[in-house]
Amino acid sequence: MKQIVFATNNKHKLQEIREIVGDKLTISSLLDIGCTEDIPENEPTLEGNALAKARYVKEHYGYDCFADDTGLEVEVLGGQPGVRSARYAPGDGHDSEANMKLLLENMKGHENRHARFRTVIALIADGKEQLVEGIVNGTITEERSGSDGFGYDPIFCPDGFDVTFAQMTSDEKNSISHRGRATRSLLEILKNL
Repeated sequence: MKQIVFATNNKHKLQEIREIVGDKLTISSLLDIGCTEDIPENEPTLEGNALAKARYVKEHYGYDCFADDTGLEVEVLGGQPGVRSARYAPGDGHDSEANMKLLLENMKGHENRHARFRTVIALIADGKEQLVEGIVNGTITEERSGSDGFGYDPIFCPDGFDVTFAQMTSDEKNSISHRGRATRSLLEILKNL
């Protein structure tokens, strides 16, 4: 079975990816390879951040790897928070509660609540770099619903559903999510390596 490094320290993302790939692939985390440094995400695009993280692992640790970056893009806010989704609210970043609170405040008074989650995965394997993308369209709810998932899941309702990602089981979410779609595209590439 092929082994590959997922360039993340986010335990939620790691668990989600491992659930999606099942026994098709062995996924190691950054901690598994001894990488404890915080890899910078300073690029202006999801593609740039994903590539930067994957290149860092390849250059410093030598492993074939993949990295992702995900953004919630809200139509009426011109695509924000986008690449800054994890660091949307002021502060040290990665505060999901503060991020959701700020987004809901910024959405007050807007009838257009269309949004999409977009995941870009950068793969470096067999000396090649490749990008895949997964998108799921939906709407931003008026209030939080559900306790599963992470990030903006309690306020994102995917098109065709009347529940948020946070109200779905992990299997339900992974079958339609942005990360699930991007990961399935990644697996197709890895099958042919």
